Amino acid sequence: MTFNPHTAEDRERMLATIGVAATDDLFAPIPREYRYPHLDLPPALTELEAARHMAGLADKNFVPDPEDVYLGAGSYRHFIPSIVDHLISRGEFFTAYTPYQPEVAQGTLQVIYEFQSMVAELLGFEVANASMYDGATAMAEGALIAVSASRKRQRIIMSPTVNPAYRKVMETYVEGTPITTTTLAAGADPFRLDPES
Repeated sequence: MTFNPHTAEDRERMLATIGVAATDDLFAPIPREYRYPHLDLPPALTELEAARHMAGLADKNFVPDPEDVYLGAGSYRHFIPSIVDHLISRGEFFTAYTPYQPEVAQGTLQVIYEFQSMVAELLGFEVANASMYDGATAMAEGALIAVSASRKRQRIIMSPTVNPAYRKVMETYVEGTPITTTTLAAGADPFRLDPES
């Protein structure tokens, strides 16, 4: 946005309109010692010096080993191969939407087709989907496919260890349908579930 400076006359008219004599009067409720506090800042740093300084501050943080973090809820520390940064920086992967115009996005469609084919081959599936928005929608879509395939069952049972946001998306997906969702109670061993519970 272009900066549009006010002239001295503009400022005087604005102050007169609101009944204030000077700009400083606008800040009168704030104690003077807090208006312009003295900041004990060091001399300016170069970009490299600032980066080193920030790295030094970051080194003071305690960073636990990934094996020691049990926060869950989707916040997992994991290895990301360097090629991921290269791939996601390509324009055709800036959005999770599947392109609708093949004449415009033939390359993207080719990549998605190859991805689906490889996943189906690796997992031994007849078909595989691609271009889900995130893990939550992928889980919900998979559950709906399972319900559709069973034709009789109308209940989706979820583990209590599933990310709460994922469970909420699942509940939203089935809202207004005859399908119900149930979250099993957490037992003594969260990794061993009793479907009869």
